[in-house]
Amino acid sequence: MRLSHISWNLAGLTLPLLVAAVTVPQLIQKLGNERFGLLALAWGLIGYAGALDLGIGRALTQLVSSLRGADNLADIPDVLATARRITLVAGLVGGILVAATALLGGYAWIDAHGTPPLEIRSAMILLAIALPAQAMSATYRGMNEAFLNFKGISLLRAGLGVINFGGPYLVTLYTNQLPWLIATLVVSRVLALFAFDYLAARCMRNGGVGYKGAYSSRIARSLFAFGGWVTVSSIVSPILVQADRFVIASVISAAAVTVYVLPYEMVTQSLILVSSVSSVMFPTLSQLMRERPGEWRPYFRRWLFIMVGLMAVVSILMALLLPDVLLWWIKDHLKSESIVIGQVLCLGVFANAIGSMFYALIQADGRASLTATLHMIELPIFVVSLYFLLNTYGIHGAAWAWVGRMIFDASALAYYSRMRNV
Repeated sequence: MRLSHISWNLAGLTLPLLVAAVTVPQLIQKLGNERFGLLALAWGLIGYAGALDLGIGRALTQLVSSLRGADNLADIPDVLATARRITLVAGLVGGILVAATALLGGYAWIDAHGTPPLEIRSAMILLAIALPAQAMSATYRGMNEAFLNFKGISLLRAGLGVINFGGPYLVTLYTNQLPWLIATLVVSRVLALFAFDYLAARCMRNGGVGYKGAYSSRIARSLFAFGGWVTVSSIVSPILVQADRFVIASVISAAAVTVYVLPYEMVTQSLILVSSVSSVMFPTLSQLMRERPGEWRPYFRRWLFIMVGLMAVVSILMALLLPDVLLWWIKDHLKSESIVIGQVLCLGVFANAIGSMFYALIQADGRASLTATLHMIELPIFVVSLYFLLNTYGIHGAAWAWVGRMIFDASALAYYSRMRNV
């Protein structure tokens, strides 16, 4: 694993944070807590749309990395063609369901009395358009990762991240209507789809692989053998990640989402360090496990120790500096609850960093069934504890529910890896 790959990943994730640091306070000021909370829910739904690739993007990375390791390049075009068809169908189904929910009034559960229902419905319909593009993008991104094109991915991810925050901000200079804010997210995802496609085609040509392939039932079965379990994780995991903000919007209000999301987004952005390493480590581990089985364990342990030490320091510093940083960032719009919530979440961030490394290890070994099973066990426990703690302790309870899940997740993944000698 080359440090340049990690550096490009880190750069691609850092630039959007700088834009967010400038635009988020302005967005809150121009939109108010309720509309900003609704925008945060839209960001969450866009993030969840990645689950609609049914885990095929991750499965494609694992399969193509293995094919390259075995010097079997002939099947790669058919792998892409097969994955592309599957994710297109899944994305269309997801988009239709979201649009139908909007048309049938499913948005009524959100406590947002200051925003016209028609705006929320129109925004949901626009988001439905973005879902197929987001799902298919995961497939092309998976091909880029298999060919270790982290520079291209990072540049594109940086552009998407900038538009994610900068687009709505530019819109607020003219209007604060929700559909126009969401339209910037939709357009950026459609453009990103074509860009990811172009990058994947270039990687394949440079790697001596043809781009045009055909759908193969055999390859589809192979993708689902790994991706089927990843599908479960891909569907359940984003629910686990995004459930807190949606439950807060339902139980308390959309405005309360802002109080929670601001510290959450700030402290969890430190996980870009882990993401930068684990996304590069995954295809490399997949190849090492098949080409040089004796080398992957010391390779993984070295990076695990590095990340544990680094994230321990980062988490402690964040907890100590968070009050001053949040006050400087949000100023008059800062609620005192946000500071305590952010400090609590720092515990979960450290646990999440450890769990992410073991997650990548287990999936690189092709044992996606474990992570999927674990997520299915976690889901009902987390949702019940979230409702209980939220109703008992307010927004602080939601933070502790999230921290508890992160600790359980990391402990279970580490225990399994040790017991099964993964």
